[in-house]
Amino acid sequence: MTTKWQDWASFVLGLWLAVSPWIAGYAEYETATAHAIGAGLVLAIASHFECVACHEQPAEWFNLAGGAWVVCAPFILEFRSAVAIANCVVVGALVAALAASALSLDKQIGRLWHNS
Repeated sequence: MTTKWQDWASFVLGLWLAVSPWIAGYAEYETATAHAIGAGLVLAIASHFECVACHEQPAEWFNLAGGAWVVCAPFILEFRSAVAIANCVVVGALVAALAASALSLDKQIGRLWHNS
């Protein structure tokens, strides 16, 4: 399997999430900032690993789960910044959608989805 554009897009989104507290202006909110840095770096590293080394389904499933977590985290962790909440929901949804798109390209998974 070759590197998919979805992996590179997820890498960029992970990097954005990691630096977004300072660019989007919510760095004074400690919980939101710590989450953005941690989740962003994990997503970026996982996506980079997928791009250069792995090319396996488990990495896409990880990105799907990671995207879902990033969407839910602001509500679970009770962020106090509307910008941080919106940023996480949008970035998480995009990462999850990109992972689902990449998974749909897999022939075995695609057959399962189309047969249901």
